[in-house]
Amino acid sequence: MVVLYIVTLLALGVSVVASPSKTWQAIKVAFKKFIHILPAFIIMLILISLVLYALPEKTISTCLARHNQWLGILLAAVLGSITLMPGFIAFPLSGILLKTGVSYTVIATFTTTLMMVGIVTYPIEKAYFGNKVTIIRNIMSLGIALVVALCIGFIFGEFS
Repeated sequence: MVVLYIVTLLALGVSVVASPSKTWQAIKVAFKKFIHILPAFIIMLILISLVLYALPEKTISTCLARHNQWLGILLAAVLGSITLMPGFIAFPLSGILLKTGVSYTVIATFTTTLMMVGIVTYPIEKAYFGNKVTIIRNIMSLGIALVVALCIGFIFGEFS
């Protein structure tokens, strides 16, 4: 992580040298966007924390863990498809789930459906792309997400 910070600071330094005005303009835009998403980010972190606090690890593991793999995949696909969550929250949550004993396959199902399938965003997509294209895109995305998850399961030896 430290390497990432160093590379970012070096890139920022190069940018300042190359074009100070554009760099400061970009920093201002980035800061405004950060302030704009900060409330949603904080609310999402609080909600995730409350859910993880309210649900014991045993409950999460029972629903999503290895001994109940197919039910876990199904639940993860449904939750991922209907949840609207940015990646910077989803991936740390996935790390927490991994520590509670949830399999890589279930986590892959959750994260890929979360990023690819948009049941919550359906009305917006429908307005831009039409009903048929939106449905086809979501069905294909669900299929691809499940194939990716199954590949992850085979790679990590979670299926025999």
